[in-house]
Amino acid sequence: MPSFNQAAAVNHLRSNAEPSSTGHCAQYVREAINAGGVYPAHTPLARNYGGPLLAAGFYRVDGNYPQKGDVVVIQAIPHHPAGHMAMYDGQIWISDFRQYHGFYPSQSYRDLQPPYQIYRHD
Repeated sequence: MPSFNQAAAVNHLRSNAEPSSTGHCAQYVREAINAGGVYPAHTPLARNYGGPLLAAGFYRVDGNYPQKGDVVVIQAIPHHPAGHMAMYDGQIWISDFRQYHGFYPSQSYRDLQPPYQIYRHD
């Protein structure tokens, strides 16, 4: 498995984050992972990235102590069938935008709290 450069991935994500959501979280996070030297298989829906991340050398961790480069994959909620994904930069979660209220990207997600899984690559 290739090594993962968390700093390069996070720097790419920080540099490309938009002022607000564009609806392209999976693309932004995947491109950041690629910038870190790892290439998970492409899937159009964020909620389906668990398998590709595992196949690319990531592994599941609990969410209590996120580390720089961790990726969260969140399942769908009504009106958001793609789900969501984001990467932890060491301070906040970033997807296609900076998320200042945790890894759930909006109040709808925070209210419903759909299932999620966090993945890490050493």
